[in-house]
Amino acid sequence: MPLLLGLFTRFKKEIETSDHQADDVLKTHYYKATFNQVFDSVEKMFRDDADCRISTVSKERGELAIEVSKPFSCFLVATVVSVRPMETAVDFAISSEKFSLLGIYPDLRKRINSYFNKLNQLHTNIGTKRN
Repeated sequence: MPLLLGLFTRFKKEIETSDHQADDVLKTHYYKATFNQVFDSVEKMFRDDADCRISTVSKERGELAIEVSKPFSCFLVATVVSVRPMETAVDFAISSEKFSLLGIYPDLRKRINSYFNKLNQLHTNIGTKRN
């Protein structure tokens, strides 16, 4: 049964990171920085990416909506939340309408991982799943 479930996962067209994900790559990442520092870094990361176009920024809600054009089109929502004074959480929700015979899920997962890796270079990652 797990093999069959894994096969269906490959064909999912959306991923949302959270504290409750089984995959460590897809868990909420926490950074040792203020909300403003992390939010500005996330916004700059997508503004500097030629393949991304920020369509909406809501600093009050801690959300950015981004349209990604390459290597395939998808829609991404980045959420930044202050947990404590020097602890900020980042989550991504990404979806695509692209069809692939091999499934789109691995590509979406890889894209989320690359965004977290970029943030890890800018801020101190203090882990996943905080209590």
